Formats: sequence, C-alpha cells, structure tokens
Amino acid sequence: MLFEVTSAVLDPQRLIDHVRKDESGAVALFSGVVRNENLGRRVLYLEYDSYQEMAEQVMREIADEALARWPITDVAMQHRTGRLEIGEASLLVAVSAPHRKAAFEACHALVDRFKEVAPVWKKEVWEGGEEWIEGEAVNRSG
Repeated sequence: MLFEVTSAVLDPQRLIDHVRKDESGAVALFSGVVRNENLGRRVLYLEYDSYQEMAEQVMREIADEALARWPITDVAMQHRTGRLEIGEASLLVAVSAPHRKAAFEACHALVDRFKEVAPVWKKEVWEGGEEWIEGEAVNRSG
C-alpha cells in the first residue's frame, strides 16, 4: 500500500500502477480536483496544510478498515499540500479488486472517511476574501 501527503503534483498513473495486480480485474481511481466555484463564490485557488505523519497514519488505518470490509487487493492514497490552482488534483485514491463493485465501493468509502477524519486543512481564496474550511462542512453535495 502507498500513503503519502506531499507538496508535489499528484500523478494518478503512479497510483494506478502501484495498486494494479494480476489478480485484480478492476482499478477504481478517485481524483479530487480544485474547482472554480464554491458556495456562489468564484474561487481563485486553494491552500492545503496538514499534519503529515498523522494524515498518512489515518490513510493506513482507513485502508485497513476497507481491506477488512471488501475483497480488495490494494489501496493507494495521496493528498497534496500547498497552493493548488483550479484544475489541479488535491486527493487521489486508487483501489484494486478482483471485481469492479468492491473497487468502486471501497474507493468511495475511503474518500468519504478520509475527509471525515484526516488532519488536512483547506484555505479557500476567492475574489474578495479567504477562509479556512473544514472538508465536509463546506458543501455536502460534492
């Protein structure tokens, strides 16, 4: 498994290559991307900060939870820190499994769980202001 919090640009192919196994018929990849609008405001960019060691530990723990719940073969997760421009990936989650249903379900659950418990903080900078925001409290529809 691969768990990483980094200031480097995220590479989805690296995660796909990491989790792909010969016994896996499915690889599900989630890419969370910075969008240009939130709560009716034009977003200029985001800044992420994290307690890196703890965030990587949380990734390991929630991956273990997913491995216990679904028949998956591997998990990889990355979150980016620093300034991210519109269109850049902030979170990547890749899951491999023998079948697509388990891969999709586990990937979805990992993303939701990470956003609930990970020590990662986001500052949204928009035209006319900025605000530190906690993940799910911002917009539950996305």
